[in-house]
Amino acid sequence: MSGVLAAIDDWPVGSAAAAVVGPSGVLETHGPADRRFPLASVTKPLAALAMLVAVEEEAVSLADPADDALLPGATLRHLLAHASGVAAERPLRSFAPAQRRVYSNVGIEMAAELVERATDLPFAQYFAEALVKPLRLTGTSLDGSPARDAVSTVADLAQVAHELLSPTGLLSAATLADLASVQYPGLRGVLPGWGMRDPNDWGLGFEIRGTKAPHWTGSTNSPGTYGHFGQSGTMLWIDPEPRLALVALTDRDFDEWARTAWPALADAVLSTS
Repeated sequence: MSGVLAAIDDWPVGSAAAAVVGPSGVLETHGPADRRFPLASVTKPLAALAMLVAVEEEAVSLADPADDALLPGATLRHLLAHASGVAAERPLRSFAPAQRRVYSNVGIEMAAELVERATDLPFAQYFAEALVKPLRLTGTSLDGSPARDAVSTVADLAQVAHELLSPTGLLSAATLADLASVQYPGLRGVLPGWGMRDPNDWGLGFEIRGTKAPHWTGSTNSPGTYGHFGQSGTMLWIDPEPRLALVALTDRDFDEWARTAWPALADAVLSTS
């Protein structure tokens, strides 16, 4: 890296921080890396990591029923992949499982409730025990919904990204491969902020770039790139081909500015690798 992140100084935001991460660790940072920003939907992949710890601890299984009365046939795996058929913001069945990619805050909240019941712990506490403490995250907390209410820092998210690039044991290799693999291939659905995508590929708690265009990652990101962005102006992606990750957090909500700024920064980062 050679100062590529200085581009965030030109973003139309009050405050921004960013980091590029490689297998050896943080390669470059810019801005207040320890400032805590609301993550909005970047909460989802963090919550999913904690839930997958619960799977590996055998507290829950990805095959566990989501809710037989509301979503017959749907499982925890469906919930994490936005493929359960539950509506976006209300506990209503909108499709049969694995028929449509319905991006759902309720689905992630239902997944967290499964972990709560299995562990007899509030999910925010389990999140802290399963993710925050093992990765020694000093500025991260879950203060409400596991779909959108975490707060974190660029420094902490860089640590999460490094764990995904160079695992130290939070999750097994098989689980890490699973979370970054397309679940229920071929499902179409709306990518929030970008419109209908066919297919709208998703892993377990992480969006997968696939063939989506335009997209919030760069035009040169590989199809296997996985991550998430949030409406609070936050984003995190991991590209397994160059083995690079990018984190950017801001204090301005996602809008047209991010549609241009984020892909441009991603392409600049990848061009220097």
